[in-house]
Amino acid sequence: MAEEGSKVSYFAFGLGLGLAIGVLFAPKSGEETREFIRAKTGEGKEYLKRRSDELRDQASDLVDRGKTEVGRQRDNLAAAVEAGKQAYREADARRAPETES
Repeated sequence: MAEEGSKVSYFAFGLGLGLAIGVLFAPKSGEETREFIRAKTGEGKEYLKRRSDELRDQASDLVDRGKTEVGRQRDNLAAAVEAGKQAYREADARRAPETES
């Protein structure tokens, strides 16, 4: 347990030291840094919105293509079933005269 407390204190010390060094060596004033962060955050939001719109469009295209393909496969299956029924009727009609004799 004492070892965990020691790790936390080392972490806190390192964090404080890092913050202090960051403030001392910051290349810009606080206001400039905040403005820079705001600008980059805005750019990030715009990028994420643009990418999400692109992904939404791609997903919509995939869904449309999937629906088209399912419809085409359904039509093919219906045609195959109908052809099978027709073949059965024809075979049945050919057998019917043979069984009547």
